Amino acid sequence: MGKIKIHLIDDHQIVIDGLLAVLKLEDDFEVVGFSLNGENVHERLTKNEADVLIMDINMPEVDGIDVLRDFQEKGAPCKIIVLSSYDDIKVIKEVLNLGVNGYLSKKCAGENIADAIRKVHNGEQYYCDSVKDKMLNAFSESTKNTKKTVTNITKRELEILQLVVKEYTTKEISEQLTISINTIDTHRKNIMKKLNVKNTVGLVKYAIKNDLV
Repeated sequence: MGKIKIHLIDDHQIVIDGLLAVLKLEDDFEVVGFSLNGENVHERLTKNEADVLIMDINMPEVDGIDVLRDFQEKGAPCKIIVLSSYDDIKVIKEVLNLGVNGYLSKKCAGENIADAIRKVHNGEQYYCDSVKDKMLNAFSESTKNTKKTVTNITKRELEILQLVVKEYTTKEISEQLTISINTIDTHRKNIMKKLNVKNTVGLVKYAIKNDLV
């Protein structure tokens, strides 16, 4: 099986150098190029046949949002992971609406980047814990403050949902909430049925689609 070809975009050379050092440790990765700005990115990615693009949002001249809008218009040439210091929910929402496959905070990149690349390359989506927490908190607030109907999610279901998003196991949720595993499984099925989703990524998509964040 061939290596995963990766292109990097960040306007700070020190960030590029750090990513190169981390990715070099993985036998199945190959960095095929890097850029210090967002100019002519589509052309570069097409030329070097990158599989995954890792990019910042805040860049001079052509910023990441403009790059993503260009991709949306022309068709993304590869999978896209945003790596950013921004964790504002409005920015996260805008970026996810532009079709990225993953979003990581620069604070957690070192320990999560390899896993994110592999999952995104395999067709999954990847969000680091801080991003998932932001989405969950916004979702939770929407159930309290908005007049919109969130498909009758109960308080207990929301508690379980919060722990599911934080990647607690069923056993851990059982211990945390002092309820049986069978009860948790029933609640979990009801939540997914009400929201018509299958997993945490589905929850994030639901929140964005229904303008809950």
